[in-house]
Order: sequence, then C-alpha cells, then structure tokens
Amino acid sequence: MKKHLITAFLMTITTTILLGVLYPLVITAVAQVLFKDKANGQIRYRNGEAIGSRIIAQPFTSAKYFHPRPSNAGTGYDAANSGGTNLAPTNQKLMDRIQADAKRLHEENPGQLVPVDLITTSASGLDPEISPAAAEFQVPRVARERNLPESTVRDLVQKHTYQRDLGLLGEPRVNVLELNLALDELAAKP
Repeated sequence: MKKHLITAFLMTITTTILLGVLYPLVITAVAQVLFKDKANGQIRYRNGEAIGSRIIAQPFTSAKYFHPRPSNAGTGYDAANSGGTNLAPTNQKLMDRIQADAKRLHEENPGQLVPVDLITTSASGLDPEISPAAAEFQVPRVARERNLPESTVRDLVQKHTYQRDLGLLGEPRVNVLELNLALDELAAKP
C-alpha cells in the first residue's frame, strides 16, 4: 500500500510539473514567437498608445463613429464580465430595451429597416464585428457628422468588409474598430 501511495504522489508531482508548468510555458513561448499579435489580444496602437483590441468590442458613442452591437457584458463592453443577460425573449426588461434602441435608430435613419444586430446583443456581449447591413445603416449618420460624401464612407465599409472564411464559413462582417480607425486616418489626411 505504501509503495502505491508513493507512486501516486510522484506521478501527481510529475504530471503537475509537466502539464501544469512546462507545457503551458512551451505553448506560450511558441505562440509569442509564431503568433505574437494574436497571442497578445490583437491590440491596435496609435502613436504608441493602445487604443483597443481587434477581437473585443468597445463602446463608440460619438455620432462620428460606427457603433458596435449593444453589450450586456458587466456594465457594458466589460471583458472581465463577459456574457449575455440570459433574459427570456418575453422578458419585459429586454423588450423595453430593444424597443428603445429600435426607436432611437429609426429616428436616426427614418424609413430604413434596422438590422437586427444593432438592437440585439451577442452571447459574449463583446462581439467586435457587425453585419455589412448594420454598417450600411450607419453610413448616413457617420458621413453627415464627418462632413464626408456617403460614397466615401461606403467605400471604406466595402474595404473593411470581410467575406466568409474559406468562402463558406461564417457570414460577411465588418470590424468596427478597424473601420473607425480608417475613418480617423481619412480625417487626418490633408
């Protein structure tokens, strides 16, 4: 019995060191060498200062920017508290929020259908991308606020629209942070 306990204890220590320490260190080192940007959260910088992540949504509230999907992660766009509301589709609080968002968006763009991803949250509450329809819906506001022709803003949306992966996986999408950074770069040009 004593021999079996010693063997079990030594195997526990060995596997803990191998799988709990060495393996994660090796995988982290490989990721840092081969996929540095992805391993570090795909952070985007401007003038040496981190301004956001390409893979985690953040709020853009100014009318001159494209807005992401609404978020219920924590207090909104809280990566430390990711998750949906778990409210049922018939929950009055959820219906009131969606109706208020839809009303606000109809006032912004009268007569246009509001894309569903502008009034519904994603499962994580941190989806960094919107549909091309959601971006197109926001073009008139962004163009007006930036004093740009709508065609110029539409061209930027087109340039920042990702198609399906491998031609069949997922849906076409627009990364909100990248699109807003491109708008800022356009404004900075003389």
